[in-house]
Amino acid sequence: MRSLGKKPAGARLERVQASPQWRDGAFRNTPPILPGLKDPNTPMPSIGEFLCGGERRVPEHELPAIDPRERWLRVPDSGLRVTWLGHSTVLLEIGGLRFLTDPVWGPRASPSRLVGPKRFQPVPIKVAELPHIDAILLSHDHYDHLDYPTVRALAKVGVPFITSLGVGAHLEAFGVAPELIHELDWWQSFELSGVRVTAAPSQHFSGRGLKDRNSTLWSSLVVRSDKHAVFFSGDTGLTEQFKTIAERLGPFDVIMLEVGAHHPAWGDIHLGPHNALQAFDWLNAGKQALMLPVHWGTFSLALHAWDAPAETLLAEPGDRRLLMPRLGEAVEPAQAGAVTPWWRGVDQAGGAKPEPVALAKEAPWPLD
Repeated sequence: MRSLGKKPAGARLERVQASPQWRDGAFRNTPPILPGLKDPNTPMPSIGEFLCGGERRVPEHELPAIDPRERWLRVPDSGLRVTWLGHSTVLLEIGGLRFLTDPVWGPRASPSRLVGPKRFQPVPIKVAELPHIDAILLSHDHYDHLDYPTVRALAKVGVPFITSLGVGAHLEAFGVAPELIHELDWWQSFELSGVRVTAAPSQHFSGRGLKDRNSTLWSSLVVRSDKHAVFFSGDTGLTEQFKTIAERLGPFDVIMLEVGAHHPAWGDIHLGPHNALQAFDWLNAGKQALMLPVHWGTFSLALHAWDAPAETLLAEPGDRRLLMPRLGEAVEPAQAGAVTPWWRGVDQAGGAKPEPVALAKEAPWPLD
């Protein structure tokens, strides 16, 4: 199957094997792994549980969505704007450029169009309706982050793909021109028109088939212009390396962290909402950032209710500032304020309109 991609070979493999993260024939997470991340009393979910277990894993109705194209026609007043398009796909406008993170437009997080986790609803806009994109950012090679049909479509645009070591083998197999692929090891950077993209540590794993486990690297990514900086977690467990990232690459204006598709047995490779808040505290050394939760509300990849990550974040005490826009809602963090829990109306007949939850002193951002 073409969607499986290819393993690194030749000069690419030599560069992979020269990485400090490559040990004993594969990429490895950097020890020590924090204790207590996995619940020892909770076993891994079985295939039967994954297929049929859990409750409310899929919303009863479509999530509210906004067509962002009109907003995109106007340059952000503050110079920084984010548009969550579902799961870990965010259109980031920073330093006069547009970056697209882990773009997934495909109907399933799977190598097949017929089986595998199906997305709740289409992306608010089609790939062909995107504005000019200056670069694509890819954190790692899992199907809910590296999507074959989406990459095939974006390969025709002719813009750089910035990704982790080894992932370029997949991209070439999917039709991306080799000269447009820029693979980074942790702490390496690629600069585009004054905006610097840096790969940073994360704690996860990789692989698209049965024989390529951890043959490519996984990374978080930092995008910094002369005025703003954004952190994107990709997929990761909780690691104290976030403190080092804050020291070396912070402070940040926005910290995008994965909060969904988690399970107590996966605590070392996925954050979940509780650990995402701890990661945010470690990354937010400058005490000015907002947290944008991603990796939720799009696919059923775990046993928890589809909206549980969002509810957990709101219930957590503290004065952290959250950005929780609707799908397709283009938001300038400088204008952010109260969170409207829009997801609470999705499973209710008649579409109840939830009231804003005051998590910050500023006025709410405009919703239209």
